[in-house]
Amino acid sequence: MDKSKRNAVIAGNWKMNKTPSEAVQLINDIKPLVENAGCDVVVCTPYVDLSVAVEATKGSNIKVGAENVHFEESGAFTGEISAPMLKEIGVEYVIIGHSERRTYFGETDVTVNRRTLAALNHGLKVILCVGEYLEQREQGITAELVAMQTK
Repeated sequence: MDKSKRNAVIAGNWKMNKTPSEAVQLINDIKPLVENAGCDVVVCTPYVDLSVAVEATKGSNIKVGAENVHFEESGAFTGEISAPMLKEIGVEYVIIGHSERRTYFGETDVTVNRRTLAALNHGLKVILCVGEYLEQREQGITAELVAMQTK
């Protein structure tokens, strides 16, 4: 990677782990380990931890990311969170298109694209997940699938 053109990022996706108090403790444990990192360090926490993570990372080089975002700004989307909501609490990054979201929650390339555009339009940095299933890898179509998902 040409570092003159983009920053390297190390991001940890916490999945459905850590209560808010546990999140603060983990962030405090991580801070001294990454204070001289030569890249962006991002903790992507469950929604319940986002506010405390933003507060706990203040004054450090750790950034906070969400694990998903909805493509609409508001509406009847129970359990979802919008890009404006994330921005207002201080979230900088968002993971979109994770394989678990595609597998368990029916995310498609179309919904991933809509979520990505919504996040970018609100100034969030997107961590876009692309990839193939084992069967597709064995068929030798990984490059085509990743290119299509990226496009």
